[in-house]
Amino acid sequence: MSENKKPNGFKFSPWWITGGIILMFIVLNMMNGSSIQDPTKITSSKFDELLNKGQIEKVNVFNKSDGEAFLTAAALKDKANKKISKDVFGNPNKGPHYTFEIADAQNFENKLIKAKNENKLKEYDFKIQGDWTGILMNFLPIILIIGVWIFIMRRMSGGGAGGGGGQIFNIGKSRAKLFDEKSEVKTTFKDVAGLEGAKEEVQEIVEFLRNPEKYTVLGGKIPKGALLVGPPGTGKTLLAKAVAGEAKVPFFSLSGSDFVEMFVGVGASRVRDLFKQAKEKSPAIIFIDEIDAVGRARGKNNMSGGNDERENTLNQLLTEMDGFGTNTHVIVLAATNRADVLDKALMRAGRFDRQIYVDLPDIRERKEIFEVHLAPLKKVDGLDTDFLAKQTPGFSGADIANVCNEAALIAARNNKTAVDKQDFLDAVDRIVGGLEKKNKIVTPAEKRAIAVHEAGHATVSWMLEHAAPLIKVTIVPRGQSLGAAWYLPEERLIVRPDQMLDEMCATMGGRAAEKVVFDTISTGALSDLEKVTKQARAMVTIYGLNEKLGNITYYDSSGQSEYNFSKPYSEDTAITIDKEISILIEGQYQRAIQILRDNQDKLMQLADILIEKEVIFKDDLETIFGKRPFGNDTEETLEVLA
Repeated sequence: MSENKKPNGFKFSPWWITGGIILMFIVLNMMNGSSIQDPTKITSSKFDELLNKGQIEKVNVFNKSDGEAFLTAAALKDKANKKISKDVFGNPNKGPHYTFEIADAQNFENKLIKAKNENKLKEYDFKIQGDWTGILMNFLPIILIIGVWIFIMRRMSGGGAGGGGGQIFNIGKSRAKLFDEKSEVKTTFKDVAGLEGAKEEVQEIVEFLRNPEKYTVLGGKIPKGALLVGPPGTGKTLLAKAVAGEAKVPFFSLSGSDFVEMFVGVGASRVRDLFKQAKEKSPAIIFIDEIDAVGRARGKNNMSGGNDERENTLNQLLTEMDGFGTNTHVIVLAATNRADVLDKALMRAGRFDRQIYVDLPDIRERKEIFEVHLAPLKKVDGLDTDFLAKQTPGFSGADIANVCNEAALIAARNNKTAVDKQDFLDAVDRIVGGLEKKNKIVTPAEKRAIAVHEAGHATVSWMLEHAAPLIKVTIVPRGQSLGAAWYLPEERLIVRPDQMLDEMCATMGGRAAEKVVFDTISTGALSDLEKVTKQARAMVTIYGLNEKLGNITYYDSSGQSEYNFSKPYSEDTAITIDKEISILIEGQYQRAIQILRDNQDKLMQLADILIEKEVIFKDDLETIFGKRPFGNDTEETLEVLA
């Protein structure tokens, strides 16, 4: 199938001009003059001889000192003039054919007048001009060097698009992008769904700058900074965009990496220039995204003991935010995913007075986010946003935006006129599990093993009170997995040991099913083993949920332990930790085996249906096992709040 590809458009490059000048310079030097073939120089007596014979058709005199002669067509046929009758390419030479010097201009003019009156000369002309060719040849190398230098300087400035900060002479200038009354920012707080607490905090900051007297009349001070902290995709940068759209003050936006440069002292210089610009336009807001690029704790990464440019930049930032002569009408907003690695001096009150935690959205906030992203889509009438919010636990705002976009693409791929509920379910499956690989070659024995493994997960999770209820199970390969199961976990703020143990038992259900049915195990449980090992290690070393080790944790919330080369516990304790982790995992594995042996007939029935249909849902499990007797705490809480 051929594709009609549009040819690439004509693109002009300044290098063509430079190349053309260089080429012209080379050609002119090779020719040693301004013409293809220099005329032959003759004496005055030779000129008089040709003039008296009537062989000269035209004479040009320059500055009354130099002349050039054009021969007649008859003269060019003469054997004496054969050498000059043609140019270097063999074409007829159109002249001038001879050049000569003039000693007495007045006598020479009289001679030309006489020759013309006697019809020995057709025309003559006296001209006054400079030797521009010689001047050009002398100054061309200098002009060429200056032109190339100017071109390189403009290229180093980013073609003018990068502003002053990109030029080599302005490398210490700030690269912040300014949003003011001339810049239209369409994002407002209405476009930020959920995040009510965070919006309230930043709205107050905007109000501080709009009407400072309302707060300062009571003796209060405008805060100097606010730090937005939270997982990726939760809306920190979006919240800053909303501040830029709502605030009627200049808004400077840049990333923490914009301060980082290979040249020493550039980062600190850019910080100074940024705050200088902000103070000149105060009241103003500065937004630094990913501030951990320059705000990491000092002295942790500088192993060589030499000068650290990042630390110099951080020191300058600390001074500008709260030092002598700071302007209280400049507020700094910053965002990071790693608040634990930031320097303590940066986090203290007086610099970042407020730390606003932007968490993953709960079920209500997810509904609001869906409504924002569904607005531009052509969707079916009566689309249940409550259902979509329930199907996406743990999704961030960016994930939900991706789901909506993916659903629209799936609907278009299937030639639908509107996006429906199934498109969103397929989009969630695509994002969580990966792309379906229906053409992947799976032998019947492998297919049965996969079906038993996934049926084991479904059976154990159905029988345990605190395990997440099943939504869907498939044995169609997706991404890197040969099968997958989707659950609807409860959204808990605290987790108890029995809840974690039930989740671990359900995770081990796949390997346990292989052991019960085939009396052997396979490598298909790798991701399950990784998950339960992390859960068991967290119970023992982080949450203090192990009786043998007691109420102790080795977790460091400050993140400083990342730079330590030694463990925070002894070798004997390490042996105990390993044993307790193994005991936890093996205990839940044996528990899953017992549950599956008690329900082996139902397990095999579920596996057979899975082999036949390749995909089963909650209704299929209710048909085999009956209704699940355990309630859902999240749904009960929402009903009470409603």
